[in-house]
Amino acid sequence: MRRAFLTTLLALALPLAVQAQTPAQTVDAGGAKIETSADVAGQKLVLNGYGVRYRAIFKVYGMGIYLKAKSDNPAAVIKMDGPKRVSIKMLRDVDGKDLGKAFTDGMQKNMLPEERAKAIAGIFKFGQVFQDLKRAPSGSAIGVDWIPGTGAQIFMDGKPVGEAIPEPEFYSALLRIWLGEDPADEKLKDQLLGKRDR
Repeated sequence: MRRAFLTTLLALALPLAVQAQTPAQTVDAGGAKIETSADVAGQKLVLNGYGVRYRAIFKVYGMGIYLKAKSDNPAAVIKMDGPKRVSIKMLRDVDGKDLGKAFTDGMQKNMLPEERAKAIAGIFKFGQVFQDLKRAPSGSAIGVDWIPGTGAQIFMDGKPVGEAIPEPEFYSALLRIWLGEDPADEKLKDQLLGKRDR
């Protein structure tokens, strides 16, 4: 009886152990490993698209955007409710101040006039994080999660940095760096929307 119980217990536990050891599925973005799913605020998100940000001929970072459901419409992605994630993996060493300036310039270029007043404080806080960072080395990971009821939380190598930025207008401005009318890279925009082969 005891042996049968232990055998049953082992049979139930084994699949769980195997599942726990199974590595996350990833795709390759110019040498950066991007996971195909993410958990944000207790909800599983899917990778909407991924790609590489180039500056001239140089790879700067690989990135992916995670949503609760895939969409190839930039306006729908930006307005979609629920949790979201922007995940960036650095492919070269970049000065933190330069990276922060590139991000904040991208937000400013694509910001809607009606969002400007509500987003500007968040943009300043976001820029300050990179001022303090000094350097974003190759291999480092930058994430920005949108957590409903909390706001945008910045992560560096998986660790939260600073306080959450509560304004949804900030996160919309952030997404417009890559998905706006004047994106950082048109090809990357299509890749993040899942529209083009990588």
